[in-house]
Amino acid sequence: MSEDYKHIIRVGGSDIDGQESLIQGLTRIKGVGLRMSKVIIAQLKLNPNDRLGYINDATIDAIETILENPIAAGFPEWYVNRPRDRMSGRMLHLTGSDLDFAHRNDIDRLRRIKSWRGVRHSLGLKVRGQHTRTTGRGGMAVGVSRKKV
Repeated sequence: MSEDYKHIIRVGGSDIDGQESLIQGLTRIKGVGLRMSKVIIAQLKLNPNDRLGYINDATIDAIETILENPIAAGFPEWYVNRPRDRMSGRMLHLTGSDLDFAHRNDIDRLRRIKSWRGVRHSLGLKVRGQHTRTTGRGGMAVGVSRKKV
């Protein structure tokens, strides 16, 4: 660990506060959850309680390398968040704006082919089969008005 402290760390396209612990700081990257964070730290043999501001640039590069291709780093295929990508056919783990872009493209594809889920997305309704009779109402809540006596 280097002794120079950095207040803001740029990892995986996200700016993270240097005061965060390593395990919590990695979860600030969109597409990296607690489980992925723990496995990355175990793979690199780091202390999860170390502050993110004290890690050196070589460690940051190693973390980014694992995030770019977790399969090559020895992770099982079910760890990735985009298995069998439609465009490339590969197992991908997307982070940051790439994850947002892929999610938006998936929804646009559903709308374009006019599938049931795509129609529900277009209308702004619940997509996953939830009940909509009493919940999920948009707009402002209206209370009961009393009659004047």
